[in-house]
Amino acid sequence: MERSPPDRTGPVHVPFGHVVANEKWRGSQLTRGMQGKIKLIFEDGLTPVDFYLSSRSCILYITEADLVAGNSYRRRLVVVRNSSHLKGIVIVEKTQMSEQYFPAIQKFTVLDLGMVLLPVASHMEASGLMIQLVQEQTKEPSKNPFLRKKWPVISEQSLLQTVQQIPGIGKIKARLLLQKFPSIQQLSNASIQELEPVVGQAVAQQIHAFFTQPR
Repeated sequence: MERSPPDRTGPVHVPFGHVVANEKWRGSQLTRGMQGKIKLIFEDGLTPVDFYLSSRSCILYITEADLVAGNSYRRRLVVVRNSSHLKGIVIVEKTQMSEQYFPAIQKFTVLDLGMVLLPVASHMEASGLMIQLVQEQTKEPSKNPFLRKKWPVISEQSLLQTVQQIPGIGKIKARLLLQKFPSIQQLSNASIQELEPVVGQAVAQQIHAFFTQPR
């Protein structure tokens, strides 16, 4: 039986302004979308990481097929989350086919692991997002929202998108909730009574159920 390659989370040298990509992405639409804008270096044996933005920051890319196939992606996320020196950002393909599986990975990534999750609709959107993330890596750590703390913090836009995934929550209600509960942790711990003044009883019950019912 063929063995899976061992997980590698040791230091990887990433030249300034480059991205070190897992060899499996060579020739893909995702990496083609980045060519000419950032420099890519392909390497074998980067499992479980898909892309290194720097020696301390990486991307784990969860495809539509990964979500539909089940929960096997979770081990990769846990390995990186438990690494003492790596800060992982999770990019997830949220499509019409995979949308039903999105709440589960959102809850696992954001609430259980405390990692940044950024949904994308296509490889081309993901390419543009990764180019922006590489540009963030050139900033001083104190100015980079993804590196400011020991674990990556959720950007304001990502946080807003995350809250909008809760049934019954649109952009306006999401902003109102975040004014009252400025983090996912605070929102998930809020009682129905605390939520009611902001969004009403019915939506408050939906929010409470979203965070408390097993998925």
